[in-house]
Parts: sequence; C-alpha cells; structure tokens
Amino acid sequence: MTIKAVRGVHDILPAEAATWQHVEATARRAFEAYGYREIRLPIFERTELFARGIGEVTDIVQKEMYTFVDRTGESLTLRPEATASKLRAYIEHGLHVQPKPVRLYTMGPMFRYERPQAGRYRQFHQINAEALGEQHPALDAEVIAMLIEFFRALGLADRLQLELNSIGDAACRPRYRERLVGHLRQHAARLCEECRDRTEKNPLRALDCKKAECRPVLDAAPALADSLCEACAGHFARVRRYLEAMSLAYAINPRLVRGFDYYVRTTFELTTTHLGAQNAVAGGGRYDGLIERLEGPPEAGIGFAIGMERVVLLLGSTVEAPKPVALLIPLGEAALARLLPVAQAVRARGVQVDLGYGQRKLRAELERANKLGVAYAVIVGDAELERGEAIVREMKSGAQRTAPLADLAAELLVLGGRV
Repeated sequence: MTIKAVRGVHDILPAEAATWQHVEATARRAFEAYGYREIRLPIFERTELFARGIGEVTDIVQKEMYTFVDRTGESLTLRPEATASKLRAYIEHGLHVQPKPVRLYTMGPMFRYERPQAGRYRQFHQINAEALGEQHPALDAEVIAMLIEFFRALGLADRLQLELNSIGDAACRPRYRERLVGHLRQHAARLCEECRDRTEKNPLRALDCKKAECRPVLDAAPALADSLCEACAGHFARVRRYLEAMSLAYAINPRLVRGFDYYVRTTFELTTTHLGAQNAVAGGGRYDGLIERLEGPPEAGIGFAIGMERVVLLLGSTVEAPKPVALLIPLGEAALARLLPVAQAVRARGVQVDLGYGQRKLRAELERANKLGVAYAVIVGDAELERGEAIVREMKSGAQRTAPLADLAAELLVLGGRV
C-alpha cells in the first residue's frame, strides 16, 4: 500500500513555496521595521506549560493537544500555539532584563487535533509577534498597526476588517462573569450542549459559539463593556484614540473574547468575508499577568498570531517561483566539463541557471528549456568548443547569436541582471 500523508496535514509543494516565502519575507521586513527580533523555539514542550499558560478548561488543552509520554515518563506536547513557548524562553534566558518592551517574533508549525477543512489543518503554520514588559495602551495600537502594515504590504489590507474589544481584567471580569452565567443558565434549554458545558467551565467562550440555535441567547447576553472597571474602560478608550490618530478603522465586536484564558483588556481580530466560515485571518490581545503565572516577573504583554494557510488562500497563486535565466546545454562530455565552471561562477553571484549533463539530444534539451520557462538556452558542442564560442538562443523568438566562451559567465550575469 502506498503511504500517504496523515489526515489533517498537507505538503507545501515547490509551486506553492514561493508564496509562503513571500509571506515570510514580508513579515520579517514589516516586523523588523518596528524593532522586533526573531526567536526560534522548539516544537514540543512540557505539557504543564500549555496547561498553565493557555488554561486547563480551554478546548485546546482539553480536546485538541497532541500529547505523548517520552521514554523517561515525562508528558510532552506538540505546541498548539507559540505564546507560552515564547514566554518560557523569555523567562528562562533572562530576556526580561533587556530594555522594555522586548519585541519578539517567530514563525513555524503548530499542532491541534481539529476537524480538517479549508484553511484549517491539524498541523498548521503561524506567524506570531509579542511585545513584552510594557502596558501602555499606545503599544496595543502600535502592535495592531504593525499587523495591518504587514497585510498592506501583501496587498490584502482592503480585504480585511479590524474587530476590537476589551474583555476587562481580574478586577472587573468576575462581575461580568456572574451576570453572564446567570443569563446563560436562565436560557440553558435554548443552548447547544457545548455552550451549556462552557457556562459552568468557561462562560466567556460561549460567546464565541457560531451555532445558529445559540445566537438569539448569546446576542441578548449582557454586554461586557457595561461591566468594565474605570481603569479598563480608560485603557480601551485610549487604544481606540491612538488607532484613530493613525487613521486605522475598526469595528467594536462585543462578543470577541478569543480562545485562550490568558487574555485581558484589549482583544482584536482581522476578519475577511473571502474565506467562508474561517473568517479570522489573524488575532491577538493583551495578556498582562501571564508571565507571572509562568513564574516570571509581574510584567505585561501583548501579541498576535497570523494563520499562514489563510493568508496564502487569500493571496491565491499570485507569487511565482523564480525561473532560471538560462539552460546550459552541453552536447557531449567535453562541453559539459567546459560549462560546469561557468554554471558554478554565475550561481555564486546569485544568478539561477540550469545545466544539462550532455546525455540528451539537443531537441530534448530545448523541450526541457521550454518546460522550465527559461529565457535563454546556451548550446555548446564539439564544433563550438573548437571555435571557442557558445550559441545563445532566445527561447521566445528562436533568434540565435554566438558569444565567446571566455565571456560566457559575464554574459549570463548581464542576462541575470547582476551587472
């Protein structure tokens, strides 16, 4: 039986990889302009890190993590998100002593046992950014501005909407939680089983339910904004004012709570109408207190995650992989020996060329040149060697000219735009 990829994962083939590389390069440019530095993290951690960091009563921890016991009996988990790992590294390596805010980003695969569908996989890829050690509301606005700048650089900003909310903090959220639980219990018969379960374990997550049967009850739920304490309300007002100062449009979404227990105050998402049910492309929020929960200093933090699969879906096949400038076609062993150092020299200067190995007939090599999409074919046989020249054929027009073999590397550098 042929072995195939397991359900919920996917291969990123060469034709797609150029788009992924474009997204990654755009993120690096956008983030580094704001002073963020890349950090690379392991893909598995101790299970306890995610249980404490994400929250033990979240769907991710209870239902979706890939957890295993290693040969020493230790429980380990493939990372379902990046923030907990980043904060563990921040604490472990003493990054918290650096000037604040400490700005970090990472990108790579995450793992959750979810139902696979378009834009959602069990191994999926994220770009994540965190700003640590600063609680000023201007930082919230700046982080959101950087996220939007990334999408603007990709040409996608006009297809996205910024949704914004504040979910309060430990001072005011318990009052709201009490009001919300009372409302949900009163109408429990009209809620799905999952929402009834969330009512007792994690009631704010019930607000995120997408099932039509639950929406009338959830839409009539008390508004969190009405329960914000003075400090949280003031923080949220300043975030909005700073966004408006940067001419960044937003919509208040009072039901935006995100999927992690660690969020406080500002939460945000970038959503689209172009991906069907999977409408969130990026999202994040503030998580003051999480660093301390992981036994670090009592510092603030804010960050976001971008779903790379969804970004690639939005982009479509707009980015083409670079093609070789030329196919070097040696007709025989002697010609191959002459063209190998030419190929080596131009590749060392960053010009992409392909090279035949002298075993195919000229017609077959020209057919390969067409399939590769090269602009030029460079042909060298015994006769050309004797004359000290190469035939340079323009593939589109079929026009041919000769070039001295001694100058061939320089010629290819010119054709490749390196001179």
